[in-house]
Amino acid sequence: MIGARSSARWLVPQSFIFVTVFVDMLGYGIVIPLLPIYAGRLAAGGTLVGLLGSLYALAQSAGGPVLSGMSDQYGRRPVLLVSLLGTTLAYLLLGVAGSLWLLAAAILLDGITGGNISTAQAYIADSTDADRRSRGFAATGAAFGLGMMAGPALGGLLIRYGLSVPVFVAAAIAGANTLLGLLLLPESLAPEHRARRRLADLNPARQLAAALRPGSLRGLLLTILLLNLAFSGLQSNFPLFSRARFGWQAADNAFFYAFVGTCAVATQAVALGWLRPRLGERRLALGGLALMAANLGLVAVAGRGWMLFPIVALLALGSNLSIPCLTSMLSARVAPGGQGQLMGSMQIVINLALVGGPLLAGLSFDYLGDAAPYALGSLVALAALWAGARATKTTL
Repeated sequence: MIGARSSARWLVPQSFIFVTVFVDMLGYGIVIPLLPIYAGRLAAGGTLVGLLGSLYALAQSAGGPVLSGMSDQYGRRPVLLVSLLGTTLAYLLLGVAGSLWLLAAAILLDGITGGNISTAQAYIADSTDADRRSRGFAATGAAFGLGMMAGPALGGLLIRYGLSVPVFVAAAIAGANTLLGLLLLPESLAPEHRARRRLADLNPARQLAAALRPGSLRGLLLTILLLNLAFSGLQSNFPLFSRARFGWQAADNAFFYAFVGTCAVATQAVALGWLRPRLGERRLALGGLALMAANLGLVAVAGRGWMLFPIVALLALGSNLSIPCLTSMLSARVAPGGQGQLMGSMQIVINLALVGGPLLAGLSFDYLGDAAPYALGSLVALAALWAGARATKTTL
């Protein structure tokens, strides 16, 4: 009976965290495809759209670690609620944006208050033991994938009623989740585990530098950087690749992305929970990286469009096994009062990959050929495997 009550207390906040990440990515998936349309109405040009995307990434790199670090001192709950409220207000501002400056302000606000995913991961680290932690991180990954799948589809259905309608729906969803958190979400970080932070400690560059000092964190953070660098190129470059090699159109790519998202959800919701007790986190992380390296290479040589489906299914399996296991191992090496700062540093690392990966993929595609981003991604994934093996003291 006591165990049942304990499981119930664990389930409610974990379910809310799942919903929080899902709602965040649902709104992101609704809004991001609309930015080129908004930008085109206010000032034409692909460069502007790229700059707006960079503005979001830079704002999130600056704001996310600050909020995550503050959650180590003031608790996870208030930071999560502030982040959700900021997202709600940003979407409302975007919905009424009639100038380029308001559009930029909305994106900047959403990025600065975008600490909810890293804080959500810190919440999971607080409220789970070693056995449940990787499953908790996998659940956030599944929510991430589901939101990214559902968001563009919902936005596409709603835009027929007006450009602002999808954005206001996203704002309503985020606002409802804020209210739900206010009513239901308990605090996960006990007062005795909180860490006092000086203002200088919240500097994102300083946080990242501290995390990258020689020790047990640097190797795992390097592995996460390389993993995301290898995979982000696939996400951004694939429409160009599929059109150049197979003649695919937007509908073909949309179906393919839905397939990839389904594979990600299945891996994180089902396969990880079954495999982790049998193989352990180290083997799953390194095995996942090996699958990534092999299948990125196979994408480069695929001669028929149908071949991509089994190849990318295994690629998704690899990435979605390795990411939660690496995150769990990283979290286990930090005290409770440092989880928020750690997750903020990890978000900076991921954002660096999200900036560098598409650039690397685009340059190699233009100058070396359509196979180059995937061959190069395979080599980067092999480097991640090497870094992960060293960081976990595992010999291959």
